[in-house]
Amino acid sequence: MAKDETVEPSKRDFLYLVTAMAGVVGVGAASWPFIDQMRPDASTLAMASIEVDVSSLVEGTSLTVKWRGRPVFIRNRTQQEIETARAAALADLKDPLARNANLVDDQPATDLARSAGEGRENWIVMIGVCTHLGCVPLGQAGDFGGWFCPCHGSHYDTAGRVRKGPAPENLAIPSFEFISETVVRIG
Repeated sequence: MAKDETVEPSKRDFLYLVTAMAGVVGVGAASWPFIDQMRPDASTLAMASIEVDVSSLVEGTSLTVKWRGRPVFIRNRTQQEIETARAAALADLKDPLARNANLVDDQPATDLARSAGEGRENWIVMIGVCTHLGCVPLGQAGDFGGWFCPCHGSHYDTAGRVRKGPAPENLAIPSFEFISETVVRIG
């Protein structure tokens, strides 16, 4: 065959091409229901984030809400609780990391890194599940005035940092933001 000669496609080539395209479309149509069923349903998407009105929380009170099937503690801390948490030496902490989902990198577990941030140090939002065996700690209890897990004796301070007991990590802080002065969005 010379270089400048071209081969005309035959009917057979056309039928192969059409059959292959029909097969691809058929496989895609048959597999779509299986792919589509893997998406989360509406109730799961609805739980992805919640908005909580915290206007009723006066200084020194807390609220427990349910988010993604877990309790979340929201506390409006007193100035005394903030000062106590700030005074804790980082060397005395069992877990030195902040465990804050709002931070890009894990930072030291300072009170500010675990609170709602500059200007809102009085607010703390934490997932209320003990990091030892998944129990729900009691609020305003324990040796450090924060949370106490009576199941195995873990003590958390007013910033949710584990200070005593078998719990290996601080209480986790979910992703949250204040969308107004009195409403916090979790998730």
